[in-house]
Amino acid sequence: MPAWCAPSIEQSAGARRRVLRGVAGLALVIAASGSQGQDLAPSPLELNEASRAELESLQGLGPSLVTRMLAARQQAPFASWQDLAHRVKGMGPRMMARLSAAGLRVNRQALDAAPAAPLRPASSPPP
Repeated sequence: MPAWCAPSIEQSAGARRRVLRGVAGLALVIAASGSQGQDLAPSPLELNEASRAELESLQGLGPSLVTRMLAARQQAPFASWQDLAHRVKGMGPRMMARLSAAGLRVNRQALDAAPAAPLRPASSPPP
């Protein structure tokens, strides 16, 4: 093989160094952006102030449930998560837990922060 075709050790070592520096720099950028992304919680969305589009953007809320929520909110703002469960058909404990985890708040409170009281679905009559 002619001498001009054979790579010299010096050139390949320099090329390796450049590649390794680039990979190390890329790893630092990925690590920095990954750690910031993990610390982010969903931004809170207040139920009594949210628009239809904001509510429909939450996973698990479809147009019909949002319509029922907005109709109940027009009559009076929601006082608590229990009030929401009582006034909106289809709003049960699992749905409320998912929505709270997605960032929905009622009177600035997550479901976990709400006082513990038995939840009654909207279909059951009050005692």
